[in-house]
Amino acid sequence: MTPSRLIIAGGSGFLGRSLARYFAARNWDVVILSRSRPTSPVPGRWVHWDGLRQGEWTRELDGAAALVNLAGRTVNCRYTAQNMLDIYTSRIGSTRALGRAIQGARNPPPVWLNSSTGTIYKGARDHAQDELSGEIGHGFSVDVAQRWEAALMEPELPHTRRVALRTAMVFGVGAGGVMETTDRVVRLGLAGAMAGGAQFLSWIHDLDFCRALDFLIEHDLSGPVNVTAPGPLPNGEFLRAYREAWGVPIGIPSTAALIRLGAAVMNSEAELLLKSRWTVPTRLLDAGFQFQYPNWPDAVRALVKQVRHEGHATL
Repeated sequence: MTPSRLIIAGGSGFLGRSLARYFAARNWDVVILSRSRPTSPVPGRWVHWDGLRQGEWTRELDGAAALVNLAGRTVNCRYTAQNMLDIYTSRIGSTRALGRAIQGARNPPPVWLNSSTGTIYKGARDHAQDELSGEIGHGFSVDVAQRWEAALMEPELPHTRRVALRTAMVFGVGAGGVMETTDRVVRLGLAGAMAGGAQFLSWIHDLDFCRALDFLIEHDLSGPVNVTAPGPLPNGEFLRAYREAWGVPIGIPSTAALIRLGAAVMNSEAELLLKSRWTVPTRLLDAGFQFQYPNWPDAVRALVKQVRHEGHATL
């Protein structure tokens, strides 16, 4: 029996490698489309794609069982005019290129999961935001997300179901993952409450991220889906559980002003730490998806145990 083929566009980074390992272990034929080869060993085939133009890579979509698009320049940067343009182009351009390729396929993939972001919602501290009643926010990041999702829905694709993955921060062990940075901060005793610690933080364990996408491929959901654990929590509580998992007794707090200064020094944006992200996965839960790690304390203990067992956080 020929294995089902999964196309992971923009799949050379941390999330792409996680998905490749997960689906390859389940006997899928994995194809990674990206500008460059993955920097560490990963199952599956690599096919060159510049993220914009049509080419030989489009043949891979013909007969594929599913397409996942993770392409997009990192938002962990200063929002200069050039960086903002690159962020728009890498997301919207790649999505449109994939849409054109699907239109041209004789046997197009029946499902297309395209990255979006939970940042599309307002910075909420009064109540949780879900796909049914969440309030769309304002600003650059929100505009990017709205245009990104609009590009996903633009083309006429009668044979392809489309899902916008409004994903939270994904925590997992591996090179290029967010834990490369957060682990250092926590273990140095610098992870105290940020700007008072009342802003919410939504997150998901990388195993549940992979499981959720597997679920979405198999179940008939379309449109926006929040890919986030059901247990978001305030920044202060999140960091306290993180410190406890590492056995670090102290965490020096930081003010909003200090965070803005540090972000400028590190060529990043304070919004990444200061905006309250309180998203919940109503559609996944209503469809019957069961999280293996619904709560952060359990998730971070498992992740820290994995780091300790494997010796480092950059596998």
